[in-house]
Amino acid sequence: MAGDTRAHAGTVGVDLGRLTPYLDAAIGLAGPLRASLIAGGRSNLTYRLTDGRGDWVLRRPPVGHVLPTAHDMAREYRVIDALHRTSVPVPAPVLLCQDHAVLGADFYVMERVEGPVLRGADDTRELAPDVAARCARELVDVLMSLHTTDPGVLEGFGRPEGFVARQVSRWARQWSLSATRELPAIEELVRRLELAVPPAQRASVVHGDYRLDNVIFAPGGQGEPAGIAAVIDWEMSTLGDPLTDLGLMLVYWDEITENVTGTRHAISANPGFPGRRELADAYASASGLDLSALDFYVAFGYFKLAVIAEGIHSRYLAGQTVGEGFEKAGAAVPALVESGLTTLRASEWG
Repeated sequence: MAGDTRAHAGTVGVDLGRLTPYLDAAIGLAGPLRASLIAGGRSNLTYRLTDGRGDWVLRRPPVGHVLPTAHDMAREYRVIDALHRTSVPVPAPVLLCQDHAVLGADFYVMERVEGPVLRGADDTRELAPDVAARCARELVDVLMSLHTTDPGVLEGFGRPEGFVARQVSRWARQWSLSATRELPAIEELVRRLELAVPPAQRASVVHGDYRLDNVIFAPGGQGEPAGIAAVIDWEMSTLGDPLTDLGLMLVYWDEITENVTGTRHAISANPGFPGRRELADAYASASGLDLSALDFYVAFGYFKLAVIAEGIHSRYLAGQTVGEGFEKAGAAVPALVESGLTTLRASEWG
């Protein structure tokens, strides 16, 4: 297909001159390819692609330096390819490209899923409280669907034994690679987490960054979100302890995270969203898991998000972020670390 391959606004990281012939050969294009950055991502870059007939989403790593084992597009593609054949709602996979001559990095393409994303306060403020409550219930229900999916769909994908202890060590290493400053409190948090790792009760497929704005709701009446149409952003998925997903989801329920997400806090903007305890109780009731060690998993979630925020801050300082809202991530790090410590100190697991 011959056509216009001029770059359009918001396409840093996507060379349409090279991408167009590649996609035309792989899937066939009906017209000129256009790309636009999808705002909201703090890590990998996400673009909407269209040729006037088809509608897709492309995911690639951030430009510039990336940490080892991070931003693994092949891993993310494998997850959605496997889960697309289960009850877990994910976008339909299209292709994975590991030829760096195209975009300079691995990337993959999936079908675009239409529907509202509740990214920030502007998206949730006007929802009826009962709609907000239903969205929260849907979030727990889909998390349960993921955690009860046969881990065999991703056989060999991870090592569930010793998963949490390795995660604490891994994120401590990531901190050392991305840190832009000295922060003694994080050393104390790591030490406390290492001493408090609880035994896992179950091995499951875990998402790794499960939160309200990593799902796309189906469009309902009057523009209100209906059921969850797709879970997205699977770059940190693996086989491991499902309570790590629950702990991090509860961290995102905390308003302190808005400097990391780059938007006003969606949950706090609507009184219909249940509190963290109610959310945890719903998960416990559905899963049958013992949540007596939940404070550990929440504290680990604060730690993990602090490291992620420091990585975002490092890329922002180096001028390697694409889009807006990255300038506040660095300020969130000390507060996240302190929240993790406070959670552990208040718990028998600290």
